Amino acid sequence: MKSKTRKDEIINTAAKLFKEKGYSAVTMRDLATAMGMKAASLYNHINSKQDILKVIIICIAEEFTNGMDIIISSEESNIDKLKKIVSLHVDITSHNTSGMASLNNDWMHLEGHLEYYLKLRNEYEANFLKIIKTGITASEIKNNNPEIIMFSMLTTLRSLYLWIPKKEDLNANDLANGLSQVLIDGINN
Repeated sequence: MKSKTRKDEIINTAAKLFKEKGYSAVTMRDLATAMGMKAASLYNHINSKQDILKVIIICIAEEFTNGMDIIISSEESNIDKLKKIVSLHVDITSHNTSGMASLNNDWMHLEGHLEYYLKLRNEYEANFLKIIKTGITASEIKNNNPEIIMFSMLTTLRSLYLWIPKKEDLNANDLANGLSQVLIDGINN
């Protein structure tokens, strides 16, 4: 496992501050204070607050994209693919709740990378919708509006960053299984 660099520590601290205050309200001075260093010293490790936001959001978006690519190309049933998507969200969120807060709340502040981020998000959602539609066609999923199904699932999955930190004894597998039972079995009853 790769050891954390000072830059990694800065990015993690910034993500926590962005979650607490919002990206726009956090200054480089706030970040330096939280790191116990002078603001000028931050620039030895990072170029700007915008670069930090880009690293946080693009890394997570690419992690979701890579996970979805594996899921979409598998030979599993569409129901099992949906369960894998739930597990993907639980896994990524449980390891980085602060980064997920930035992904959900601060993506619109990306400069120079917004188009790339939106491309990744749109492709992810298109693949998610494709799984649902294919599941409906294959009679694996009850014939309901696929966009409402996706919206309902994504709304829950995207808000996990708010709920997970409140659970001290969280077991990611149990959470993924429980969410799958509610979200997926719920669309089929």
